[in-house]
Amino acid sequence: MNTELMEALDVLEKEKEISKETLFEAIENSLLTACKNHFGKADNVKVEINRETGEFEVYAEKEVVATKDEVEDDILQITLEDAKAIDKKAKVGGTVRLEIKSKEFGRIATQNAKNVILQKIREEERSVIYNQFYEKEKDVVTGIVQRYVGKNISINLGKADAILSENEQVKTEVFKPTERIKLYIVDVKNTPKGPRINVSRTHPDLVKRLFESEVTEIKDGTVEIKSIAREAGSRTKIAVYSNNPNVDAVGACVGMNGARVNAIVEELRGEKIDIVNWDENPGTLIQNALSPAKIVAVFADPDEKTAKVVVPDYQLSLAIGKEGQNARLAARLTGYKIDIKSETQAKDTPGFRIEDYEYDDDEYDEEYEGEYEEGYEEASEDGEE
Repeated sequence: MNTELMEALDVLEKEKEISKETLFEAIENSLLTACKNHFGKADNVKVEINRETGEFEVYAEKEVVATKDEVEDDILQITLEDAKAIDKKAKVGGTVRLEIKSKEFGRIATQNAKNVILQKIREEERSVIYNQFYEKEKDVVTGIVQRYVGKNISINLGKADAILSENEQVKTEVFKPTERIKLYIVDVKNTPKGPRINVSRTHPDLVKRLFESEVTEIKDGTVEIKSIAREAGSRTKIAVYSNNPNVDAVGACVGMNGARVNAIVEELRGEKIDIVNWDENPGTLIQNALSPAKIVAVFADPDEKTAKVVVPDYQLSLAIGKEGQNARLAARLTGYKIDIKSETQAKDTPGFRIEDYEYDDDEYDEEYEGEYEEGYEEASEDGEE
């Protein structure tokens, strides 16, 4: 038994996760390559390796011809006299197996055979790594910061490295070498130099995946994340919905004493997260999305995907948010273009007054009955559901 070979294959299979069968095939191909380099061709060469013992045999099949004069190619043919010395049953027109001693190969042929094996191992290793990370595409992984490469960051993901490009970095985040961080795998591409893994810290789905890993109810499907809007490093709004009336979607995401959401905020280096209830009624959804601002009225047009919102005078700046962030995120979350005005402004602005949506009985056309009922949502006095 070829103990050393089998032990080496066991180590490669364990460390590189390359199957023994693939390695045996690589050895077979390397021996065929060595024969081709040594003899000039290997069309009639066969390699047999015992998968259990590791013992291998290399032989050439030669056609038996009657005399030397009939031999056209020494590599492919053999005389009957020489064939009889190998196999007494040999006869003209048949074939004999001539063993090839690998020790007879020249230095160049041996080196080429070695290169074939190493190349195959490298290719398989890249393939294994690519498949592993391709399965994790659109998911979150933990990486270790290695170093800054210009404005990009080199991240070690275990068996592969990834580059966190400047465009995928949060402007406010600064990392130190050996620091462990969560990353969202945007995509994985197979290249001649190995898999290229593109990761992100700014992608909205990073927050989504963190909630899925932190909140059991989201993982098992009881609570769904219906929509998400993010301005990386500053604020994220997510709309959640519970499929179980006995489970509070927002409460499940926040956790006891805020434990769940705080763990995610800590991972995102202090990024603020607003969690609101999803509602099929666009008026209610927009009201929820604009929290923590209190809303007086919402006039939503589902066809045009626009909404007019009235808020108390003292809540206008809160509803719009710093540099318009709250209104901007609410618009992304709901998919509606939102126009916000205070009560004072709304009194003199068409489309923001309740009377704009009221009709006299004589002029009320039944064709339009209920047109605004779906889009109009009157908030309660305290601005909450």
